[in-house]
Amino acid sequence: MQQINKKKVHFIAIGGAAMHNLALALNTKEGYEISGSDDEVFEPSRSRLQKAGLLPTSFGWFPEKITADLNAVILGMHARIDNPELLKAKELGIKVYSFPEYLYQQTHNKTRVVIGGSHGKTSTTAMILFVLRRLNIPVDYMVGAQIEGFENMVNLSDEARIAVFEGDEYLTSPIDLRPKFHVYHPHIALLTGIAWDHINVFPTFDNYVEQFRIFSQLIEKEGKLIYYEGDENLCDIASKVRVDVVAMPYNTPSYSVKNGITTMSYHEQQIPLQIFGEHNLQNLMGAFAVCTQLGVKETDFFRIIADFGGAANRLQKVAENNCSVAYKDFAHSPSKLKATVKAVKTQFPDRKLVACMELHTFSSLTKEFLPEYKDSMKDADIAFVYFNPEVIEHKQLDTITEKQVAAAFGDKSLKVFTDTNKLQAELKSIDYTNKNLLLMTSGNFSGVDLIQFANELIK
Repeated sequence: MQQINKKKVHFIAIGGAAMHNLALALNTKEGYEISGSDDEVFEPSRSRLQKAGLLPTSFGWFPEKITADLNAVILGMHARIDNPELLKAKELGIKVYSFPEYLYQQTHNKTRVVIGGSHGKTSTTAMILFVLRRLNIPVDYMVGAQIEGFENMVNLSDEARIAVFEGDEYLTSPIDLRPKFHVYHPHIALLTGIAWDHINVFPTFDNYVEQFRIFSQLIEKEGKLIYYEGDENLCDIASKVRVDVVAMPYNTPSYSVKNGITTMSYHEQQIPLQIFGEHNLQNLMGAFAVCTQLGVKETDFFRIIADFGGAANRLQKVAENNCSVAYKDFAHSPSKLKATVKAVKTQFPDRKLVACMELHTFSSLTKEFLPEYKDSMKDADIAFVYFNPEVIEHKQLDTITEKQVAAAFGDKSLKVFTDTNKLQAELKSIDYTNKNLLLMTSGNFSGVDLIQFANELIK
């Protein structure tokens, strides 16, 4: 039998959310041999890598792992520019890819769909993938959360002719400071909206908007730009695309809410949905526009999307009884926060809403950015904000105070906590009869198991 020469790929910082998913995806492809390093690996990456036999036996950086027979090195954002493995790869002349560069390289001859925007990227991408999977249409993909029915967050295959990528605007790698979504060169691009984020990389709103304008200029020849028409910055970008690019707007569909169920109206159809909130409905219409461009029939799309329950950590229902529901959500930026709070309040107008969010990201903990949060929790009946001063110190940011945070949000009844135990005690003291709970964070409130905690509260 002829011996197949395996492609050897090494991951520097294999434990990252996207990185470990790409490593797992390549590990299942025939003809690949995967290795990796990291200085720390947390759950769920740790267990998933261990199960696949890819968890490094020792943590740290080991230049001796970088050998001349490697076909490629994939560099994670978590690594530094002076990483010893990276320096060794450069010395040996081994091709070093960032995560998005490798995805592009693997799909350069496929129809690429890229979903960008400050909010709704994951949900919109998840909707598209959900519909394509139900229709048995093979697709390569990268999405930022687990989706029901999908074992992995990354897939690369030989048979798929379509690739759908969530297009993050954050930096590509330590040695490539382009936004990730500038790398993909889509044939079909979708932009959900623009709301300033990542102040550490994009110091002004204008600078941030410019990244989306550049993205629109990187669409492949005779491509499509699908965009949310309710965003004036996107309308401006769409009005200035190249003459060979077709700009296609979408908007919020008509809908009604009754007994905690959102029903969408489209032409003469009434479609009861499992998801809710205006942002989600906008995401749905964006996903519809993409799917029809990929050849999906209108009737098939709406039949299937009615069953879509959402992506992990995106208005994810984690506890429920006959008079209360608890959700957890990834919301952390002002626009996401405002939309998520409003969505739950609108869905259950007869119940009070207890909303609790954690300032956890670089932007959210930056003193100059805090005023962006003004009125972002105004639709909550009871509002709490938590931040950990140790995280601020770790990120080497200027100190912020509870008083500054409360003033920034502009809600006199809002309570601010810096002690997670005191926050938990306050949440436990509330009677949740006819009240819903919303926990919003990109972290975990300093070590709280949010699903378990929500179930303790909503008994």
